[in-house]
Amino acid sequence: MVKELIINSTPAGVTIALIEDKQLVELHKEQINNNYAVGDIYLGRIKKIMPGLNAAFVDVGYEKDAFLHYFDLGPQVQSLIKLTKIKRNGSVTGTLLDNLKLEADINKAGKISDVLSKNMLIPVQIAKEPISTKGPRLSSDLSIAGRYVVLVPFSNTISISKKIKSNTERNRLKKIIESIKPQNFGVIIRTVSEGRGVAEMQKDLLDLIAKWENFIKKLPTAEPSKRVWGEMDRSSTLIRDILNPDFTNVYVSTPELYDDIRSYVHDISPEMEKIVKLYKQKEPIYDHFGVEKQIKNAFGKTVNLPGGAYLVVEHTEALHVIDVNSGNRTASKENQEDNALQVNKEAAKEIARQLRLRDMGGIVVIDFIDMHKPANRKILFDHLRELMLLDRAKHTILPPSKFGLVQITRQRVRPEMNIVTVEKCPACDGTGEIKASIVLMDDIENNLNYILREQNEKGITLCVHPYIEAFITKGIFSLQRRWFFKYGQWVKVKAQSSYYLTEFHFISSKDEEIKL
Repeated sequence: MVKELIINSTPAGVTIALIEDKQLVELHKEQINNNYAVGDIYLGRIKKIMPGLNAAFVDVGYEKDAFLHYFDLGPQVQSLIKLTKIKRNGSVTGTLLDNLKLEADINKAGKISDVLSKNMLIPVQIAKEPISTKGPRLSSDLSIAGRYVVLVPFSNTISISKKIKSNTERNRLKKIIESIKPQNFGVIIRTVSEGRGVAEMQKDLLDLIAKWENFIKKLPTAEPSKRVWGEMDRSSTLIRDILNPDFTNVYVSTPELYDDIRSYVHDISPEMEKIVKLYKQKEPIYDHFGVEKQIKNAFGKTVNLPGGAYLVVEHTEALHVIDVNSGNRTASKENQEDNALQVNKEAAKEIARQLRLRDMGGIVVIDFIDMHKPANRKILFDHLRELMLLDRAKHTILPPSKFGLVQITRQRVRPEMNIVTVEKCPACDGTGEIKASIVLMDDIENNLNYILREQNEKGITLCVHPYIEAFITKGIFSLQRRWFFKYGQWVKVKAQSSYYLTEFHFISSKDEEIKL
């Protein structure tokens, strides 16, 4: 599989397209003013304790208070609160946790009112960006992610990705981290660390420790409800998380961003620095690589499939619904059951892509075409699960119900990617109404009178819809002939099939449009 990243920088922000075998599979947009990105750490102020929800609402400067549930506090939240108090009181120096005595873990079945109180200050991390009418969702179980490891303060546990299967490799990585990690810090070893050497692992861990120290230095003087430490920009974060030897190219549209990304790739993976390339063509980068056309085709209510079938995608407040329609595939010579299976498998491939592309989260209900054989339903279920393995978001897929519905829950940490693929109608300017056709000829004649008598133009051409052209030119005593007698010059009339009914333009003898 050939993978490419196409990064387009504009004044409004950065758009990142992930291409697999020339097909767009993920699209990420980073707004210039996005102050609530996943991973950012704020000094939150507890505004309200909600015992019934076992949660608290926290002021982090957003227009709506953020939500912090008891389960998201983390077992060592008391140690975090203790560290915050002593740092803001200025009673302890140092940025690591060597001299800090950790508090006991909180009770898993406890109440939030036993831990937090109104107006308390506590560092919190954005777990979900603001979505729809909801504020951010928070966690006080802080972590700082790197390329190979994740640093977890107030812990001494070393966890290893389950995707690393070899026991020898797992033991090797664990020994490396044990020898270099500081006291009272836990570490999660990521999948991409497999096969990496001591120097690479140590450099990544030291970078994370430096970020923690930077956060601690800012904590004593940080303003309540303000950001204390921020994650990298989305493009660097994406490269950090997904860059692997499968990638062949990373194209960047502007020299400034190119320098930043090339420098970052050099730091995390020097051998892949050469794949970062600056796009230098005059044509817009997304037009050149066919990304813009794929965006227009992939977003919208209806998504067409190559075999003639199509999907209908609907969004509600509670869930997303995808309906699979066979379209003209019903005319296939194959029997109905095999035809339904073939269409469903084709639809499953596109649905797996659509979930990644639109970043659809929450509950997704898919209405596949009915199949009567249990064996075929299992084939479809296994096929969909296999396709969804490429999805980095956490998800759960339930087998088809007796009504043929497949339910998916998918992790949602950012607002769904929504791109408007329809364009404003040039005839009505989006109002749904056009000027009365009965006054069209009056408008044309008024403008014609002004151009010929006031402007003294010669040899002009009137471009109109074919119906209007026929109305003006046909007949012995046509309107065109009457204009000749009235103005003393012949007005050419040209039919333009691309025009809407009431559209008209005057062209001068120099083949330039006369602006009215």
